[in-house]
Amino acid sequence: MVNVCMEIECTRDIARQILRHRSFSFQEFSQRYAVADGYEFSETRMQDEKNRQNSLPVEDRELIRFWEEQQHNVLKAAKTAYENALNVGIAKEIARKVLPEGLTTSKMYMNGTLRSWLHYIQIRTGVETQKEHREIALMCEEELWKHFPNVMEAQNA
Repeated sequence: MVNVCMEIECTRDIARQILRHRSFSFQEFSQRYAVADGYEFSETRMQDEKNRQNSLPVEDRELIRFWEEQQHNVLKAAKTAYENALNVGIAKEIARKVLPEGLTTSKMYMNGTLRSWLHYIQIRTGVETQKEHREIALMCEEELWKHFPNVMEAQNA
């Protein structure tokens, strides 16, 4: 009967993956009424040829620079369009449509039973989960260890 609610901040594309967990209740902060002002670039990773659910780290400095430049260009154009729309009075709910989902951050509360959290962590800490989502699941696991060490220890036994 234990219920846990955690605040999660991530990009909107990762939030969409998290929202698929139907045993939880979610409350996402709306960018319909508030100005969107959080952005985050992703690291450069290559597609794993053997596992379509995995990506591989990149050490090629040129490729890393290329990907960072591409993200910067998209964000610059999107932010300009967004800010221009707001400046001429276009509604925030309409202006936000030009923001890139993978670069725009969002904040939400994720609420569920301790049992649901244990299942979520079990599923989302595996290598088949996108790295950014996996990192969130690992942070959630850390929080559960702080507050429920006996349960977490029993879970791992």
